[in-house]
Amino acid sequence: MAKAKTKRPKARLNFTEQFFPARPRQLLKLARSVAISPLKATRKIGLASAGNNNYLLWLKGESMLEAANRLATRYSGRSHMWRNPYARARPRAAINQASVWYAAYPNSLITKNGSSLIATLADKALWQAFQEVGIQGLHTGPMKAAGGIAGWQTTPSIDGHFDRISTRIDPLFGTEDEFRQLAKVAQSHGGIVIDDIVPGHTGKGPDFRLAEMNYGEYPGIYHMVEVDIQDWHLLPEVPPGKDSANLDHEQEEALKKAGYIIGRLPRVIFYEPGVKDTNWSATQAVKGIDGRVRRWVYLHYFKEGQPSINWLDPSFAGMKLVIGDALHSLGELGSKGLRLDANGFLGIEKINDELAAWSEGHPLSEAANMIIAGTVRKLGGFTFQELNLSMDDIKTMSVSGADLSYDFVGRPAYHHALATGDTELLRLVLTEAKGLGIDPASLVHALQNHDELTLELVHFWTVHKDDTYTFRGRKMKGSELRETVRKDMYAKLTGKYAPYNLKFTENGIACTTASFVAACLGYNKLEKLGKREIGRIQQAHLLLAMYNALQPGVFALSGWDLCGSLTVPHNEVEKLIDDGDTRWVNRGAYDLMGTSPAAKHSLAGLPRAQSLYGSLPEQLQDPSSFARQLQRILAVRSECGLATAHLEDIPPVAHSGVLVLVHRLAEDKLQATVLNFSAEKVSLPIQSGSFPKGKSVVDMFTGKKLGKVDANRGFVVNLEPTDGTSILIG
Repeated sequence: MAKAKTKRPKARLNFTEQFFPARPRQLLKLARSVAISPLKATRKIGLASAGNNNYLLWLKGESMLEAANRLATRYSGRSHMWRNPYARARPRAAINQASVWYAAYPNSLITKNGSSLIATLADKALWQAFQEVGIQGLHTGPMKAAGGIAGWQTTPSIDGHFDRISTRIDPLFGTEDEFRQLAKVAQSHGGIVIDDIVPGHTGKGPDFRLAEMNYGEYPGIYHMVEVDIQDWHLLPEVPPGKDSANLDHEQEEALKKAGYIIGRLPRVIFYEPGVKDTNWSATQAVKGIDGRVRRWVYLHYFKEGQPSINWLDPSFAGMKLVIGDALHSLGELGSKGLRLDANGFLGIEKINDELAAWSEGHPLSEAANMIIAGTVRKLGGFTFQELNLSMDDIKTMSVSGADLSYDFVGRPAYHHALATGDTELLRLVLTEAKGLGIDPASLVHALQNHDELTLELVHFWTVHKDDTYTFRGRKMKGSELRETVRKDMYAKLTGKYAPYNLKFTENGIACTTASFVAACLGYNKLEKLGKREIGRIQQAHLLLAMYNALQPGVFALSGWDLCGSLTVPHNEVEKLIDDGDTRWVNRGAYDLMGTSPAAKHSLAGLPRAQSLYGSLPEQLQDPSSFARQLQRILAVRSECGLATAHLEDIPPVAHSGVLVLVHRLAEDKLQATVLNFSAEKVSLPIQSGSFPKGKSVVDMFTGKKLGKVDANRGFVVNLEPTDGTSILIG
């Protein structure tokens, strides 16, 4: 009797083959846009269910937690883990690596023909241009695979790649080898690459799907609670085609009373009635590996597809996942720094039955950030945090946490100064920060980034809402101050006066720096901007660059700033903004090096935005261009070592539109940044008790001597409208 042939098992595909099959590079349709490229499995082995061991092993093999466990073995017990100080934040050590950054939002960069996005960023011509302008660091933005998993298939990103599901680079942007080459090219031009990690949440990728099936330690990654079947009537129905449903306020309260969740939080980020009423959602019924069917309630500070990580679960699975992602970026890709996205929401605790839960400024957030930042410093890197909380929290988290913090101190105050021509709010917040001991050198002072122009003013909304401040000649509480400023800004920057900008939920305004300036200058139709109008926009744009660059700390700007990009017409991103996320109007595509003039979209499908200033090579041929004038600002900054200086004084001035910052440089010299946010010429004395009498005074931009510090410890400065300068004393 002939032997039956044994069927040979098919070889198991590796990570890249399963998740990222070869495919022609093509423009993704806008309807699926901004999304991660579809990560389709090349073959399906059985049903995508908890009863299929092949499916479980596939999910586990592609999970971030499993990748973290594998990576840890390469570092544990190695001597290089003990060669660097790590306990305290080291802002000036980070600044010395690179003090001027270009922030690249990968979905928006138009690539060089035939090149991937990462290869485009690794172009030596780009880095030569960066070197010429004075840019030393490149912050990549989120480049790793994002979105979710539904069965064997993947689903698009729902938040511009901030819903990460893998430690691997998304092939939409390029390969890991190309990323490593980018790091080498940057280094050869005196620069560094800065990557992202997301310590607060993931997407609904393999880790979340395994958690739903109650597999191993995976439920411990998230703030998720199993609801007994007899209480399922408290949960919302999940609509067809969805895998979860957001809780309304009544359901949130009912589950709190039943003891499942801690209930409402102080605020609902991305609040949209009927879309996101609360920070909690319920899953559909999911069959677990033990055969039981479960429904879970899970926390998401942000969108429904971004389940929050639990930093104090006994498994510590969430912590391992995040640290593994950091190890990959630093040790495997060659990044020198990491941005901690939304890292202020890592602790959550019930207070009592009446009050909202404690979820901001929580000690666990401080402890978790110390662990992340300390680990990164042990590896020789640095971190910076996007922490839009009170100044108190920024100060607390900067002691042993991230080395640098995104500047939510001066934002939106410097925007308010230009919008109103009055620096009172800006001087108020800078004085408040100085009083709290916030070192400007610990901040990343930025122009536009991928987000909106924030108007949350969290400092005056939470901790200090009942504190009294003097503003516009009268006393008012912090909460009233906040509302006054918000009314000013919404009236000036949106609606009939600036229909090209859009309100973004309750957070702020979706706009570019150029479209913000256009609104401040009263231009309500962008299509009618002529040479004179563009010149005025450029001048005010440079004033904002001066504010951010002519003070200690990191100065950051985007490709939208370098090109003078405007918002894109709303109808061109209609499918992306229909859920209320209007930020897509300020994320238009741009061609930084002018290598693809015919391209109408980025690879991610974002439409090309109108550029007022042109490409970087074009601007470097024109001495009056934005890039060339920015180059001079950065040269002055470098000449006096301003990036690592110390803020000495914020003296009062005789003109409401003028701001003066006095900094102490090395060798006991002083520098004064003098900025005119008003629309009129000014000539006024600048006085400070820090100015030593009789010392020489020089305008660093012109080299002109302005005399000496007089007996009143001052000197006279003349400025054009929306102009500024840097003064060297002694």
